[in-house]
Amino acid sequence: MAPDTPDRILRIKTVLERTGLSRSTLYRKIQNGSFPKQIAISTRCAGWRESAIKDWMRNPMFYSVNDPQ
Repeated sequence: MAPDTPDRILRIKTVLERTGLSRSTLYRKIQNGSFPKQIAISTRCAGWRESAIKDWMRNPMFYSVNDPQ
C-alpha cells in the first residue's frame, strides 16, 4: 500500500470473503489473539483495517495481535 493511500475499513462480509474463514472461527481467533481486532465505526457498526487483514493474510499461522486495543 502506498504511503499516501488511506487505509480502508472492511466490513465483516468482505473480511470473511477475503480470508475464507467462517464467522464463528473469525470471532474465536479474535478472542484468542490470532486475528486483528475490529474497530468501532459507530455505535452498532464495526470493521477491520485493510492493512491489518493483509498482515494476517501474509502469515495466518503465526499471526499475533501486538497492540491490544
